[in-house]
Amino acid sequence: MRARLIAYAHLIRLDKPIGTLLLLWPTLWALCLASSGFPEWHLLIIFALGTFLMRSAGCAMNDFADRDIDRHVLRTKDRPITSGKISGKEALLVAAALALVAFLLIQPLNTLTKELSFFALAVAIIYPFTKRFFAIPQAVLGIAFGFGIPMAYAAVLDFIPAEAWILFIGNIFWAIAYDTAYAMVDREDDVRLGLRTSAITFGRFDVLAIAASYGILFLSQVWVAQLANLSNYFWVGWSLALACAIYHLKLISTRERDNCFKAFRHNNWLGGFLFLGIVLGLMIN
Repeated sequence: MRARLIAYAHLIRLDKPIGTLLLLWPTLWALCLASSGFPEWHLLIIFALGTFLMRSAGCAMNDFADRDIDRHVLRTKDRPITSGKISGKEALLVAAALALVAFLLIQPLNTLTKELSFFALAVAIIYPFTKRFFAIPQAVLGIAFGFGIPMAYAAVLDFIPAEAWILFIGNIFWAIAYDTAYAMVDREDDVRLGLRTSAITFGRFDVLAIAASYGILFLSQVWVAQLANLSNYFWVGWSLALACAIYHLKLISTRERDNCFKAFRHNNWLGGFLFLGIVLGLMIN
């Protein structure tokens, strides 16, 4: 039983919280901006738990989709499904159960937020399969990881303003940046298996593409800051996040696996610093 519980924990990546954090930061940006300050506690709790549940469901769905691929990749060959510790059917049941609980969580919220949740679920289901046919599946990941943004605005305001979509687009490019660095780790395996990732699509321009994606993220943040009338204290967090991006570019310029993975994981700090900038810009005049 203990071994089985550990396998389920690995299936939903309890041992790797970075994915949840990369999903949580954009949601927190949106909650604070939509609330013009600290969001109501019930919204904060619902969205934080929902983020964890949907990321966990997405991991289970991803492992199901990649069950015949993971065994051929050194980094993923010991994942629960491909190693036989959990069946594909069990993984689907886990994903469905987690998604159901997440949907039950948002029942106190308005109709628009509930309607958006169906689109969010659809993207989460589709994403794992896009690496078979789409040249930049990381863009689809960005949509999945950013859907908390329009949902947060909808929950607070009952409509989605322009700044929400600007924030959303910026988040898509952030995901392209950090997940391309992640894809650079597995590039040789993915080429051998005939998969498609942005690291393969961008080829020798991978570092330049990541730099451009970061650029769009930071410009979008500035645009949103102007629309939201954030104070100049916003630039404190923004500048620290920019320093993180420069550090990441230095790491990935080596194209070494360990450095690329380190850059990916360090994006948690970038997201946190952007959150800090938004909070400071809202709270201090």
